Parts: sequence; C-alpha cells; structure tokens
Amino acid sequence: MAPQTLVYDRAPEKEAEGLRRAAIALLQFSPSVVEAEEACVLVDVSASLRLFGGIRKLVRRVRETAQALGMTPVIGCAPTAQGAWLLACVGGGRALSHHSLERQVTGLPAAALPAARPYLEWLDGLGCRTLGDLRRLPRAGLQRRCGKELNEALDRALGLAPEIFEWLEAPPSFTARVDLPDRIEHAEATLLYARGLIVQMLGWLAAHQLAVTKIVVELQHERGRAAVLPTIVEISLAEPSWSEDHLMRLLRERLARVQVEAPMIAVRLSVTDVQPKDPPSEELFPEPGGTPEDHARVMELLAARLGAENILRPAMRADYRPEVANGWEPAVGKPRAAPHAPNLPRPAWLLDKPVALIEKEHRPFYGSPLRLVSPPERIEAGWWAGELVTRDYYVAEGRDHTFYWIYAERMTSPEGKSAWFLHGLFA
Repeated sequence: MAPQTLVYDRAPEKEAEGLRRAAIALLQFSPSVVEAEEACVLVDVSASLRLFGGIRKLVRRVRETAQALGMTPVIGCAPTAQGAWLLACVGGGRALSHHSLERQVTGLPAAALPAARPYLEWLDGLGCRTLGDLRRLPRAGLQRRCGKELNEALDRALGLAPEIFEWLEAPPSFTARVDLPDRIEHAEATLLYARGLIVQMLGWLAAHQLAVTKIVVELQHERGRAAVLPTIVEISLAEPSWSEDHLMRLLRERLARVQVEAPMIAVRLSVTDVQPKDPPSEELFPEPGGTPEDHARVMELLAARLGAENILRPAMRADYRPEVANGWEPAVGKPRAAPHAPNLPRPAWLLDKPVALIEKEHRPFYGSPLRLVSPPERIEAGWWAGELVTRDYYVAEGRDHTFYWIYAERMTSPEGKSAWFLHGLFA
C-alpha cells in the first residue's frame, strides 16, 4: 500500500535516553520531576506557577524546552499526576480544578487506563466503554474480577488516593552528547543540536542551584581508520550565567569563527566550572547604564565575536617599574590576583615612552617650569633582567595647574647631573 515507507526497528535504549534528557531539562521548572510509563515525564509545578507567570506561560516554556530537544510534546495539566497523564495520552488537555478533572476523565475511553486494558473485551460486553462507566460499576465486584490496581489507578487520577513518586535526582556532574542526523561540514550548522544540550544543562544547573562559568563543546568527527580528533570550543564567562539566550549568543558567535577539518557526526557539551547561583538583587535605585552582569555579558559577546585575545583589560604585574607593572589580560575570565600596589599617586595616563625634558630656571620644563609638589619615590629595579633603572619620581605642577608624573634618571651624565623625563599625566 505504501512502498515508499521506511521501516525502522525501535531502539528502547535510545528512547529511554531521550526521556531522561527531557526529564533533566524540565528540572529548570520544578525540582519534582519523575519519568513515568509510556514515554511520559511528570512535573509537579504547583510551587512554580507564580515564578513562571501562571500555567499558560509555564506550559509554553515546557513546550519550547521539549521542542529544543527535537521532540513533539503532548501536554496535559491537572491537579493530579495520573489525571494529567491521562489527558496527555489522549491528545492533551487542561483541567485546572477537580470538578473539571472529573468531568474530563470520566469521558475518556476505558482503554486510556493501562490497568483496564487487559479486561477491555469483558468491559465492552458489560457496556463499559468510558472511565465514567467503569466508575459506576460496584467497586467490590470490580476488584474481585480485575484486582485492586484498577480502582486504585482511577482513584489516583481523580484525586481520591495519594500519589507517591521517587523524584529524579540530577547527576553530580554534567556532560551530554547528541548524534547528528547526517555528516555536517559547517560548525555553525550544529547550533540547533547544541541548543538541546544547553537546555538540558539549564535543568541540571537549576537542580543544583548553580551557575555556569565555563563550558566545553566538542565537535566530534569520524571514528575508526579515518578518525580525527574532536574540535574543541571553550566558552569562558566573566560572570556566572544560567541564561539560555546569553549562552546561545556566545556559542553562535564562537561557532561562526570555527573551521573544522572534517565532517562532524556528534556534539558533546560538558560543564567544567560552576559557581553557586546568587539570587537576583533588585535595587531601589538601579545603576544607569545597566548592571555589572550586563557589562560582563557585553564583554563576553565581544570576546566571542572578535576573539578573547582582542578584548583586554588592565592588569598589574609584580614589578616596581611602571612600564612593566602596567600590563593587559583577556577581559573575559577570572582576573589574576593583583599584586600589592604601593599607596602612592599614580597617573591616569602613562606614556608609552618617557619624554626627555629640558631645564629652565633650574627646573624641569614642559610648557612652563614645573614645580615639584611631592616627595621623591625612588625606584631601583630590573637588575635581575639586565635592565636596571634608577629613578626618583615626583608629582609636578605646571603654571596652568596641570599635574605631571616626572622622574629624574640619576647619575646619567658625565657630570653626575640627573636628567628629567615626563612619564605620565594626571587626570
């Protein structure tokens, strides 16, 4: 009848793996998640409704999360887990009260309840075709004929009996892998599949109340005789994050700059560094121009787009020579521990190369004679590298009240007279 049909054998292991991925991803909406029968995940969201803006917004977020994993979800909502499961099994539905739940459940076909399926032929002979018909039968007789499981399942669905679950526990560390449907030659084309891994990671982070500061993405190539080492993409964050949009922007920028040596067959995501998640701080008077987190996200985005080596920040080095002590380091990532800095005046602008000054009226001259307004700061360093400097630094003031940082290079002339140099300007 359909010669073009492609028939595939079921893979129970992969189905179970996909269900576990969905369960871990849904941990971002509630810590109470359990894998149920017939490829279903149950989530107790009673304590999360206000956080996510109500049931409609929460259902939309859950659906988007499942779609990011490559799944087509059918969602049922009810005051009981068994009731929500039944509604999902018959195509989805929403019952927000016990009265609505009872009305919808009693109208479902008897075959929707797994405990009733072995007895469908007998029930059909009695004229019981819905769960409402089944409920109207004498409980004692139904229990003698079908066992107590049937009555108990129906009671749990209607909220007349307690439901007990063993909630899912997130693993202590996170690493996840997804196989690509075909060999892909461009790194940026793997972004859609990497999103599913990020969604899983967000559930894991929420379960442990963590924020990520470094992740590693492996673009895996062919194995066997033509094996190629994975292409590694590391993403370091200046500030801990658990935002899907921000992580996706960074990954998109990084993948756009990656050149792969061979087609890719899989993507793996691993979390290598985390920090405890801090609760959001809502200030009465927020700082203009955004929060420090906003600034850090901009820096991370620029580093992903332009390269970390091109986005730098000042970093002090353990050296007394000013031109050596003032260095640069990547703006994204943990800053190095700053060495102890002397509690002395330092200019805002340090010249790349000191400017030699002349003397007038027995004073160093730069536009006007300069008046020394600070005691000397003597620096003698660099002898271990063969670059000895012997300087006396001063803060000097010009006639226009501009302040300069100058130094006298001691014992540089044959007469033993010091030579003056301008090395910085104060703001």
